[in-house]
Amino acid sequence: MSIGLRVVAQSVFGLVAFAALLFLPAGTLDYWQAWVFLAVFSIASLSTVYWLKKDPAALERRMHAGPAAETRTVQKVVAAGVYVLFSALLVFSAFDHRFGWSPVPAAVSLAGDALVAIGLGIAIFTVIENRYAAATVTVEEGQKVVSAGLYGLVRHPMYMGATIMMAGIPLALDSWWGLAVLIPCLFGVAFRIRDEEKMLTNELSGYREYTQKVHHRLVPYVW
Repeated sequence: MSIGLRVVAQSVFGLVAFAALLFLPAGTLDYWQAWVFLAVFSIASLSTVYWLKKDPAALERRMHAGPAAETRTVQKVVAAGVYVLFSALLVFSAFDHRFGWSPVPAAVSLAGDALVAIGLGIAIFTVIENRYAAATVTVEEGQKVVSAGLYGLVRHPMYMGATIMMAGIPLALDSWWGLAVLIPCLFGVAFRIRDEEKMLTNELSGYREYTQKVHHRLVPYVW
């Protein structure tokens, strides 16, 4: 199957999976917050058209994702855990909306969508700055350390974008309590970063020096 067809198939499957994880627990299609959230993701997915034409190899790296794609056992476990927690974030937020445990004002919900869009935008821009920014923890031949742009702010801008996105999801989906699910997600991301940095320090030339220049991993001036 060509990469173009795989992009379409993966995008459609992703949206269908998201819809199932939202509308089934919500028990209704009358859930405007979920529709807006899906629209934001659909618009962000259009960036794959750019990568398909500009740099198919970078797109291929992003599509090669998931626990099975990881080469390190610890990362297989962490990736599986993050996938489960991310799904739980969607499902719990949808249940919250259904039963009205902690409703969110419409303005806050739209602000959550803005956070989701910002997080996705940071992830997209990260790939523009570093074409080796893969979805798996790996070092490729010819890969070099990138220290400019977002990489001059934090060592893992892709994860920073993902964190911002996850913080916006429960708000976008009409749930304050969903933010509680974010806590174990952050622990999973932090554990993944620590293990990834061990590998990068050992296998990527110049990475140790880069860590001495850029001190923060995920949140500027915090960690």
